[in-house]
Amino acid sequence: MTQKSSLPPVWFRLPPGFHDIGPGDAASLDALAEASDSSAAQAELSELMDGLEELAGHDVVHTALGFHPEEPVGVTTSLFSLTIRRVEQPNPRLAVARTALAIARSTLWTSSVRRFIDLPSTLPCCLVAGVISVPGIDHHLFQARVATVHPDGLHLLVLDLTSACTEYAAAYTDILEAVAHTLQFTDPDPIAPKATGTSRLLEVLL
Repeated sequence: MTQKSSLPPVWFRLPPGFHDIGPGDAASLDALAEASDSSAAQAELSELMDGLEELAGHDVVHTALGFHPEEPVGVTTSLFSLTIRRVEQPNPRLAVARTALAIARSTLWTSSVRRFIDLPSTLPCCLVAGVISVPGIDHHLFQARVATVHPDGLHLLVLDLTSACTEYAAAYTDILEAVAHTLQFTDPDPIAPKATGTSRLLEVLL
């Protein structure tokens, strides 16, 4: 669920293996980095927190890290984010179409797929997913982005899932599309327990 009182409420479910993280978690992550006694880990966590603080300035209201164990050893990671911003276009379908088109036209894409998603809410929704090339980064990244609107007609929602593990592009696309299908705008169950645990990347448990 979104937390800022100035924004409309949004509920969604992430599969097991995703853990909410935000600028307010800096202190605990610093303690974790110090406990690891690794200067590399401290530098990477510091860079991560700086990045999360920058995202807050771009209307990003929720972030989560995904950790999925892979056989025989290792883990794949991803970053989920939800952005909510005011809609400047009074027609919600046109607002979503223009947003998806702007996403798809980004010069960062090296390849991408684009399609509409039929949500249970019947709200207009578009997905753009593929491989991007980010300046300053030697390797390519996978990114999936979903654009839709809030029923109030005043706010645009963009869900993002990004990972350096481009070989799992199809699985990550399925994960983000599944998350989009869980979007709700009234509290679905105020006493429902929060999902915990881990899941392998190909086990999209929603």
